[in-house]
Amino acid sequence: MYIRFITLVCSSLLIIACSSVKNNKVHEKQVKKLMTIEEFKPIAHMDDSSPVFSGNVDVTMLFGTHDPSNLTGAFVLFKSNARSAWHTHPLGQLLVVTKGEGIVQQWGEKARSIKAGQVVWTPPGVKHWHGACGNKFVGHYALQEKKQTGKNVQWMEKVSDQQYQEALKDIKGDLK
Repeated sequence: MYIRFITLVCSSLLIIACSSVKNNKVHEKQVKKLMTIEEFKPIAHMDDSSPVFSGNVDVTMLFGTHDPSNLTGAFVLFKSNARSAWHTHPLGQLLVVTKGEGIVQQWGEKARSIKAGQVVWTPPGVKHWHGACGNKFVGHYALQEKKQTGKNVQWMEKVSDQQYQEALKDIKGDLK
């Protein structure tokens, strides 16, 4: 009986000690979590030599991932006639259009116009592109999550001049 009592007391103390250590570790993690403030990355000026853009595009990387979030973001400014290549996002993409007028197109669908004040959601795995409307410009925030593999985009072939001209015809009535 004495051995049982000692075993019970030791087991109880061990559980309390482990629980205390665990609680201290949780508390330490909470104390170490601090808000961060970062500077934007320098603007990357892209042109036709880029494998992922046609025309002149300025990309400002706003932020990468911050554990545990996998969210990434950039501000993209498409100058006249500029556009992205066809691409997909494994977890989807949200575009928040803040300047100008642009164009988006999903593979196999008619192009659609976009303008400042609109938000575009592209579901995961949907092949699409976006860019400026002819001689206009468009600026948007591009927000997407990285998969556990570290990828947030799968780039594909460039939008051809013919595809771009056809897309402009699709939205001709939408333009101001």
